[in-house]
Amino acid sequence: MPPGTVGVIGCGLMGAGIAQVAATAGFDVVVREVDDALLKKGLGALDASLARAVEKGKLAADARDQARRRLRGTTALADLAGCDVVVEAIVENLEAKRALFRELDRIVKPGALLASNTSSLSVTEMAAATSRPERFVGLHFFNPVPLMPLVEIVRGLRTGEPAVVEARAFAAALGKKAIVAPDAPGFIVNRLLIPYLLEAIRAFEAGLASREDIDEGMRLGCGHPMGPLTLLDFVGLDTTLWIAEIMFREFGDPRFAAPPLLRRMVAAGHLGKKSGRGFYEYGGQKESR
Repeated sequence: MPPGTVGVIGCGLMGAGIAQVAATAGFDVVVREVDDALLKKGLGALDASLARAVEKGKLAADARDQARRRLRGTTALADLAGCDVVVEAIVENLEAKRALFRELDRIVKPGALLASNTSSLSVTEMAAATSRPERFVGLHFFNPVPLMPLVEIVRGLRTGEPAVVEARAFAAALGKKAIVAPDAPGFIVNRLLIPYLLEAIRAFEAGLASREDIDEGMRLGCGHPMGPLTLLDFVGLDTTLWIAEIMFREFGDPRFAAPPLLRRMVAAGHLGKKSGRGFYEYGGQKESR
């Protein structure tokens, strides 16, 4: 059976989305952020997302209200002590995550399932910071969490089969489709996606075609819902660079080497939709180069 109380650590873009889908699925949810300002900002974004779901007819107003009553925010890690499953969604930094799980291991009840929403870091290394590596999995949700139907369950080297079974049940209870990935950089989706995105940047950088034609080519020619350069803006160019560097260090494969243009854009703060500018501009006309 899926767990009854869900803890979410981090109320940023991903954490707020995970908390939202858990609450709307009927779970009691405790979401923790490091300070009141970040918690207020995250819960505000969550409330706005719920409101949009109601406006679009995807969620009834009373279901929204019930979900919101099931969700509470906190800045105290100790408030997650009674949770049945805890999903971490903090900064993508291995040492920060290991430190968090080391502390969490002392707080959360022994039978709880611990999970990381990491998109690229080693689940095995995070699990090793705890006394319960057999109860540790990766749960890689995709952005935006309320809309994307997939969850990657990542099995660390010491993850037990019961933990994988429980993770599958949890994903199903959230209305998600789960696939099981090995603990290797990029897991399944990013292992295939990152080389594609990087090659699209190289093609644009080399002058193969305009950004619009590259995007339309893949969208209309291959049936993709959006082109690769648009997708990069949604994922975040800094996030893409971070994942690519992890994978290149692991494999040494030139397919994962970040193109110079990607590095320059990140250095300039052109991170995509979240910064207002990436391969396109947001809130205005598309950027032309």
